Amino acid sequence: MATTGGLAGLVLTGGGARAAYQVGVLSAIREIRGPRPGNPFPVIIGTSAGGINAAALAVYSADFNAAVRKMAHIWRHFHVEQVYRVDAAALLGSGLRWGSALFTGWAMRQTPRSLLDNAPLRQLLEQTLDFSAIERAVAAGYIHAVSVTASGYTSGESLSFFQAAAGVTPWRRAQRLGVRAAIGVEHLLASSAIPFVFPAVKINREYFGDGSMRQLAPISPAIHLGADRILVVGSGRLAEEGRQRAESYPSPAQIAGHAMSSIFLDGLAVDLERMQRINATLGAFTAEQRAAAGLALRPIETLVIAPSKRLDAIAGHHRESLPPLLRAILRGIGAMRREGSTLLSYLLFEPGYTRALMDLGYADTMARRAEVEQFLRI
Repeated sequence: MATTGGLAGLVLTGGGARAAYQVGVLSAIREIRGPRPGNPFPVIIGTSAGGINAAALAVYSADFNAAVRKMAHIWRHFHVEQVYRVDAAALLGSGLRWGSALFTGWAMRQTPRSLLDNAPLRQLLEQTLDFSAIERAVAAGYIHAVSVTASGYTSGESLSFFQAAAGVTPWRRAQRLGVRAAIGVEHLLASSAIPFVFPAVKINREYFGDGSMRQLAPISPAIHLGADRILVVGSGRLAEEGRQRAESYPSPAQIAGHAMSSIFLDGLAVDLERMQRINATLGAFTAEQRAAAGLALRPIETLVIAPSKRLDAIAGHHRESLPPLLRAILRGIGAMRREGSTLLSYLLFEPGYTRALMDLGYADTMARRAEVEQFLRI
């Protein structure tokens, strides 16, 4: 079942098509573990596209190696048509609705919901994931908890929907809370509903969007659910980039890409920095001293694996693989230019790009094999 040495947690962040990198990391971990049975991550946390990967791991957690192979097959053969509609009726219809809303909004009874229709993603999830298997996996002990985070548009709160073993209790912190739920397709669609790009999803009484929005502490659900060592897989470089001179006014795609990077990347970097400070402070005291002082915090072992290369640059090499009409639309907003390729990196669900990201994730992980073996207690 689970590995010894406390509960190991896996945190998979958001990032649209960038989540292919996570599958490359998991493929390397599968190779490093070898034929060991069971699941090395009793606590699995996911947000946005990372939430979809997390749910897939939970569904197939009885056999981690088989789960990763299935995920890798899907990601290596992805096409945008499996995630959102790219036919002329869908794309032109969306443009007409948004144009009408901008120029004749006073005459419209209903505003458009999103730029893209992700009905194909719903169909894919319903066909490939048996969500009832999550409860069976919890009962059998293959997983201790799985969580998917979404952001409430009315409350402004970050909700982590979790399915877990008995004894795991909900939590509430400032603007974020954990809620026990039977995770299903609605939670995954809500968590991955990128603002404006995909439609919000109503769960119970509130509409939810992408879980990376307003996610102040993306690692905290793993801690609340009992993990004391956590592997975090990022969707972008965490190293600081040098400032560059701007020669022209930013295109809509460049602005949108910047906004997406702020949503998907900034919260993780801040949370990791906060955790490092807490660990450093706690390390100055023994366990007995912490107990005597009433400190409820505990040191958390973390391993972070993030892309060693710019994913937007990789996306730029594969821009021509998109369907012609979608390329034309993206060209109009500047996404086909180098400075607009960040937006492209989130939407490019095509095999050339996803395979390149998987290969990068695999190489980055194998380069740190010793650290991974130590984390997994191999």
